[in-house]
Amino acid sequence: MQASLHPVRHTYMKMFRASALVALIASSIAAASADPMAVTPLTIKSGDTEHVFTVEVADDNEEIAFGLMDRESMDADKGMLFEFAQPRDPAMYMKNTLIPLDMLFISVDGKIEMIARNTVPGSLRTISPGVPVKSVLELNAGKSAELGIKPGDEVIHPIFGNTDTSEE
Repeated sequence: MQASLHPVRHTYMKMFRASALVALIASSIAAASADPMAVTPLTIKSGDTEHVFTVEVADDNEEIAFGLMDRESMDADKGMLFEFAQPRDPAMYMKNTLIPLDMLFISVDGKIEMIARNTVPGSLRTISPGVPVKSVLELNAGKSAELGIKPGDEVIHPIFGNTDTSEE
């Protein structure tokens, strides 16, 4: 009789382990999605024209490292803003990035220092402005040329301290 209970006990242990693993995976997914990136408006002033985008703000090391990897598309009025805790000369690349992008390198005061246009999906080539910047804005490839955005234009966003919240 003991021999016939052993396989049943073994089956229950397998089921218990499998359900514990499922619970662990589910809690990990819930924890990861519990702290989504902030989504905020961003404006680029180019001459007399203002271009408004909605951006995800990547502001911790994990978000910055992952960026737009594995995304198959991005709406025309969307982007991702990488905010660095301290200004740095970033080394950006396109590993596991499926869509071509424009990368706008932005100084602490919100001025565009450099634009890397039409970056190549999947490329491991390092893209860097050669100077310390506060952030990098990624837009769909060709968007900056289409809108006439160029170095020297101003990016308006709270991370640059250049938003005017006063009523005039």
